[in-house]
Amino acid sequence: MYERMKLSNGMRVVKARNKNIETVAFLALFFAGSRDEKGESEGIAHFLEHMLFKGTRKRPSSALINKELDAVGASSNAFTGKEYTGFWIKCAKKDAGLALDVLSDMILHPLLSDNDIAIERGPVLEEINMYEDAPMRNISSVLEQLIFDGHSLAHDQLGPAENVRGFTHKDLLSFYRKHYRPDNLVLAVSGNFDEKEIDEEVRKCFSDFSGSKGAGKRARFISRQEKPEISLKYKKTDQANFSLGFRALPSGHKDEYALDLLNIILGGNDSSRLFETVREREGLAYYAYSYSCDYQDTGYITIQSGVGNANLKKTVALVMEEIRRIRESGVTEEELERAKSYAEGKMAISLESSSALADFIAIQEITTGRILTPKEKFDKINAVTGQDIMRIARGIFASDKLNLAIIGPFKNKGAFEKLLKI
Repeated sequence: MYERMKLSNGMRVVKARNKNIETVAFLALFFAGSRDEKGESEGIAHFLEHMLFKGTRKRPSSALINKELDAVGASSNAFTGKEYTGFWIKCAKKDAGLALDVLSDMILHPLLSDNDIAIERGPVLEEINMYEDAPMRNISSVLEQLIFDGHSLAHDQLGPAENVRGFTHKDLLSFYRKHYRPDNLVLAVSGNFDEKEIDEEVRKCFSDFSGSKGAGKRARFISRQEKPEISLKYKKTDQANFSLGFRALPSGHKDEYALDLLNIILGGNDSSRLFETVREREGLAYYAYSYSCDYQDTGYITIQSGVGNANLKKTVALVMEEIRRIRESGVTEEELERAKSYAEGKMAISLESSSALADFIAIQEITTGRILTPKEKFDKINAVTGQDIMRIARGIFASDKLNLAIIGPFKNKGAFEKLLKI
């Protein structure tokens, strides 16, 4: 299902064809993100992501890039994560050559002009303000700052406003040269395309891409946590948003599929235990869900919700009660089978899109160096037993892995400490 190609400069290309659709998606994924920033440069990976859309030598303005893509109805965007940064373009199959030319031009020849840097500060600062004013979004960052305190994984991808105001051409160019190298890039191509033509286009667009190899090893995260930790971010609101998280598994861990199923059963969909308890039975919140996140050397699983201030303690207590129950008694066979079926269905639906398929193969390649097919993944999911779920629940749901982050009008940590009993 998947094909690989490696250019002489070390750049990796992964391809997945689907002749039943009419689109092609390109995703350029660099193994560089906010964990690669030094403290004073926190936010620079995200700012650089913005700047690559501002113009190139061939297309010296964002307007020219946008008009060229809009003329063929193509979509484009980018994202910055903790460990990688991605740039993608999706287009009709007839416009694949144009899309690849634009994408490679943005990546290889950004202007990073002083004028564009000055202008782009405004949108980035407003993006920071937008998240600060949206506790439902911001709570994840507060949790990660607590879990990874003292490590670059704690960096907020957007960075602090004072850093954004001070970034210069020299700063951006330094980060670009260090991390935007061919050996640090995976290009994913998915959808309906002619493989021979695409291979020729890729070589034409990227063969001259060069850069010094090796950016140094990332500092590993080492936890020194011994007991439950709490972070309160005071904000005068009518609703308290909280994230109750446990450090969990790194990318590629042998138990990652058991953790996926545990997450689904706990709070991963509208028939999960937490949704049924917090929303349907008690009527305490509009949303209550869980998700897991993994990095090279660590990860976490968290439960999030937004509730009226007066109901915060009750809701946290209910979540902790469910955590203890699943830790002590595990899950039923019916819950496990339903979660497996849910995972299979969601995967099948998501991979109908060429852009989602590009994401699927690129992230696997850049994080583990191995691409599993959907069937191979589901075989691993199907092999998970109830005993596996209980084993990882008992290992992860522990006092020295527990963290509670809250955004709301609260200042007294002691009021919540007694709730965090495993």
